[in-house]
Amino acid sequence: MTAYRSVLFSVIGALLASLPLKAEPTKFTEHGVILQYHHVSTSMPASTSISPEDFERHMAYLDEHHQVIPLKVMVELLQDGQPLPPKAVAITFDDGYRNILDNGHPILKEYDFPYTIFINPALIGTSHQQLDWKQVKAMAKENVTFANHTTDHRHLLARQDGESQQAWLNRVSEDLIAAERQIEQQLGYSLNYLAYPYGEFNQDIQALIEEMGYVGFGQHSGAIASYSDFTALPRYPAAGNYSNLNTLKLKLNSLAMPITSEPPKAALAHQHSAPEWSITLDLSDIRPHQFACYFGGDTLSLKWQEEQVQISLPESLSPGRSRVNCTAPSKRDHTRYYWYSQPFFVPTADGRWLD
Repeated sequence: MTAYRSVLFSVIGALLASLPLKAEPTKFTEHGVILQYHHVSTSMPASTSISPEDFERHMAYLDEHHQVIPLKVMVELLQDGQPLPPKAVAITFDDGYRNILDNGHPILKEYDFPYTIFINPALIGTSHQQLDWKQVKAMAKENVTFANHTTDHRHLLARQDGESQQAWLNRVSEDLIAAERQIEQQLGYSLNYLAYPYGEFNQDIQALIEEMGYVGFGQHSGAIASYSDFTALPRYPAAGNYSNLNTLKLKLNSLAMPITSEPPKAALAHQHSAPEWSITLDLSDIRPHQFACYFGGDTLSLKWQEEQVQISLPESLSPGRSRVNCTAPSKRDHTRYYWYSQPFFVPTADGRWLD
């Protein structure tokens, strides 16, 4: 372990030791949950917004029942196989909107919660709806960290006319480096974290950011653990249709599905084929008959062969973003559910990616 990481974990250890325990420290400390928000507002798009009143209710619940820790602490502890505080949660926002500062930051500051905003550096300060760099720097002194969301929030999967795969990947790489450099120039640090715009990625993008040394964050559901894929960590959207606190409570207590096989990558799903894939699970804390998968409100049929389960959709996918969610209650604690989400991204017939 380098001197830097030795000092880092000494600081982290002191931080975690100072937190009041709100759950049994021996239970599921290898699991954490990341929440994702966009707007704290009643005047922005409802699908990605939460009202200040509901946001305050979320934070009050977290304060009473969970341990909110910095995203960087959660990621680095799990990468190093270290335990998290019981029921650990990290809070994130995408896009760097001004209403985060106006409506969300005072609430987060009241609870002394750290959080991370994924920003598009080229858009900072370009409109009254966006944070400017002066505001970003002020927030950075008040428990807020900032990370890469690409330079200007374009679809990473979109290729230009006649663009080869290598040229496309080179362009994506240059974009990420440029955005990261701007953040470092403005704030003096570089996390090498990337939140995928629109939550979209595929195996080529994952391989690229792994080679670049980045940690990737999606918008599909699930908890994370040391065995998670750090090129595509799930986050629970907690605004819009997902802002109901009663349903969010179950997700906050979820566990990362113990997949022992190489998890399927979120590859391009063709419109004229029904996806089918298999995963292998560690069943020591899961009963196979209680493992269930859902798509569009429907329960999917599954085929088991020992510890491997085959999942298939009955029909091809429409253009846009969709996902299959699978859950299973823990045998050790039936109030907590293992959760796994497989996202799919499909372009239109003419190759466009939908916002």
